[in-house]
Amino acid sequence: MKRIGTMIIVSFSVLLLVVGCSSDKTVESKTVLPDDMPDYVQESDLEQINWERKAGEFGDKGIIGNENKSGVIGADMPSLDGQKWMWHLWGNEQANTSLTVVGYHKESKTVHKILKDGWTINLGGPNNGADAHTPSMVKIPKAGEWAILLYVDEELFDTLVYEKNS
Repeated sequence: MKRIGTMIIVSFSVLLLVVGCSSDKTVESKTVLPDDMPDYVQESDLEQINWERKAGEFGDKGIIGNENKSGVIGADMPSLDGQKWMWHLWGNEQANTSLTVVGYHKESKTVHKILKDGWTINLGGPNNGADAHTPSMVKIPKAGEWAILLYVDEELFDTLVYEKNS
């Protein structure tokens, strides 16, 4: 009996040692959040991005996004040096709402302001079949895979995933 007890203690000790020493040796880099980012943007929103759900073209106006939710005219144009984009949202029928746009670069795990005039702009009325729209100037800071998180009146509305190489 004493021998079984000793074996249990030794086995348990070895198990603790193995579990304690088998931690993942790769260090996950922490997401870099700008100091001036709106406080309603949560790090958990970034963790839930579905990178497999790429934005696609739909309709006859060249809108690229998530059909019947959100999309952009101009997203297929070179945007690393600046470009005009026209945002379109479906399912948002309130007048005078705000749209906050947050860019998240997958590789560097950094959050960026991509609107040239701040984080947030006002939405206008219907256009091109969408319930709300607004134009803006954007500048994508670097090439790579981007998630563009859209917040309407401080609530996460949709996420657009784009590959930007120019």
